[in-house]
Amino acid sequence: MKSVLFILPLVLSFLIFSGYKESFGLDQILITISNDRDAITYDGKWTDTYEWKRTSLDTIPYDDGRLVILRTAHQGNFLYVFVDAINDFTLDNGKDNAVVCIDGNNTKSELTDKNDFCFTATLGQNSGAVLQGGDNSSAAKNFQNIINATDFIGTSSVSDQNDRYTTTKHPSYEFRMPIELFGRSDKYGFFLSAYDASAKKFYNWPTNVARADLSSIPPPLYWGELVSPDKSLPEFNTPVVVFVSSIIIIIYLARAQHGKKFFDS
Repeated sequence: MKSVLFILPLVLSFLIFSGYKESFGLDQILITISNDRDAITYDGKWTDTYEWKRTSLDTIPYDDGRLVILRTAHQGNFLYVFVDAINDFTLDNGKDNAVVCIDGNNTKSELTDKNDFCFTATLGQNSGAVLQGGDNSSAAKNFQNIINATDFIGTSSVSDQNDRYTTTKHPSYEFRMPIELFGRSDKYGFFLSAYDASAKKFYNWPTNVARADLSSIPPPLYWGELVSPDKSLPEFNTPVVVFVSSIIIIIYLARAQHGKKFFDS
C-alpha cells in the first residue's frame, strides 16, 4: 500500500505535465512536487547521481552553444532549485555565481516591491544571500540584503563524477528557499542568472533578458514564470494529493479502456 501511495503523486504529475506542457509558453518553467527533498546533502553539487533526479528538468540553450541545466521542485515549506552550469570549465572561486529570483505576486512591474526576492550562491561559498526589493527608486538596483534569512540555503561547489550531464568539473548551485518569504501560489514571476566570471558573461532565463553587471537585476517586468500546473504548491498537502491522484488515475484508466484520452492534446 505504501508503494502505491508513493507512486500515485508521481503518476499524477507525469499525466499533468504530459497533458499540459504544450499549452504553456516558452517563458514558463513547470515545477513539480517531490517527496525526497529533505534528503538533500547541501554541498553545492550532485552528491550522488540520484540526488536531484526526482525534480522537474529544464535544459536552457544559448546562442553560443552552451547549456544551463535547471532542476526545480517543492516540498513542504520550501522551493528547491539546482543550477548546473555544465559548460563552464573555468572554475573561479568567489566569482562564478548564480541568482534565482521569485516574484510572489507575479506583478510584472517596472519596479520591485516587497514581494520580490532574489537568492544568490557563489562558487566555493557555503552561505548565499537573500535580497528583497522595494526600497530604492532604481529598477535595476532595487534590492537590499536580508540579514539572517531563516532556513534559506544557497551553496555552490564543483560538480564532477556524480553529475548526470557531464563529469568534467564545473560550477553548480543548490538553493532551498522558504516559501513563507513570498507566499504560496501556483504561479510566480521567475528569473535565473548564472555568471561565468572568466567569460564575463551572464547566462539568463528568460534567455532574451540582459543583465548589465553583478549589481543589477532586471525588474520583474522582464521575468518569466514558475508554474505549478497541478496546483499542489498553493493548495494541496500530501494526503490530498494522494486522494486526488487516485481519482484521476481511476478515471484515466477507465477512459483508456474505451479508447479516449484523458487530456486533450
